[in-house]
Amino acid sequence: MLRIVLAEDALLLREGLAALLARFGHEVAAAVADPDALAAAVAEQSPDIVVTDVRMPPGFTDEGLRAAVALRRTHPGLPVLILSQYVATAYAAKLLESTDSGGVGYLLKDRILEVSEFVDGVERVAAGGCVIDPEVVRRLLTRHHDPLNRLTPRERQILALMAAGRSNTAITNELKVSEKVIGKHINAIFTKLDLPPTATDEHRRVRAVLMYLSA
Repeated sequence: MLRIVLAEDALLLREGLAALLARFGHEVAAAVADPDALAAAVAEQSPDIVVTDVRMPPGFTDEGLRAAVALRRTHPGLPVLILSQYVATAYAAKLLESTDSGGVGYLLKDRILEVSEFVDGVERVAAGGCVIDPEVVRRLLTRHHDPLNRLTPRERQILALMAAGRSNTAITNELKVSEKVIGKHINAIFTKLDLPPTATDEHRRVRAVLMYLSA
């Protein structure tokens, strides 16, 4: 039996995964919804493995993955399995580079076809193994190619407006969507362009625009 700390912001999926793992004889010692709660649960529960999503509050970009990388530093040897719909290449590379200090895995939710495949992945990572979806490997191998190819058409449109000097408010007015939606798109752009958080988002904005203009 494994003691597992599970981090997933979607309530129904979190509860479903907890019930699924329990059905296979494992104990979910804590099921949490954000990175701070994840760090606290690991400190309190000393789990055999952490299973976490990538996108979590407050920004819904790569908070879960960044938390996993940090946990590997503060808890050497802690097995971590990322379970997500999204490949955040910059932090995924950092996580996977640490395979010499405990099991690690990165599985994509949409590509898991059998329940047993997921549970087997959890058990293999907890035992010190490495379980990585081939699509994650492909993305990591191509991360040094043109990063703008990772953007959706909407994200490229927003980046073009940013390059034209438009503010978030101006972009909101032009595209007829809320500032919250624009903020989420911009955070996704930063993540896909491998621009980690800095003291101010203005630096990331400038770097993103420079990447767009130099393409």
